[in-house]
Amino acid sequence: MMFHRFSLTALVALASAVSMTACGTPPKDLDLSLQHASVQQRFVVRMEPPASGPAINQMHAWQVRLNSPDGAPVSQARIAFDGGMPQHGHGFPTQPRVTREIEPGVYALEGVKFSMTGWWDMRLAIQAGGVADTAVFNVIVEPTGVKR
Repeated sequence: MMFHRFSLTALVALASAVSMTACGTPPKDLDLSLQHASVQQRFVVRMEPPASGPAINQMHAWQVRLNSPDGAPVSQARIAFDGGMPQHGHGFPTQPRVTREIEPGVYALEGVKFSMTGWWDMRLAIQAGGVADTAVFNVIVEPTGVKR
């Protein structure tokens, strides 16, 4: 019985350590750039966090800048948002969405709320002028804001 209890305790400790490592440390080669080409190179996308930086458990808005590969702003795009914490397997606690075009090629992403520190991904599905593509951004949210 003592061996069984020790084995169970050791197994629980090992599982806990593995899950902490898997969930707590993002990949070392994680791309944290906030501007890059979309997956199929059809757009150049830039994510701009709030000037004060996003705080944990507070609603905030980002801006999405959308350009063609030659640098021209892309207007009248439809942008859908999804994302979450890949290592935790959950999405955002809110339903962020692109609400409007602020100026040509600049869109408001509102309703963003990070519920905890760690690695988050922000995925955009973009449609404009008969062209569709996606872009994924990784952010590390620290107690002091987004790591750059």
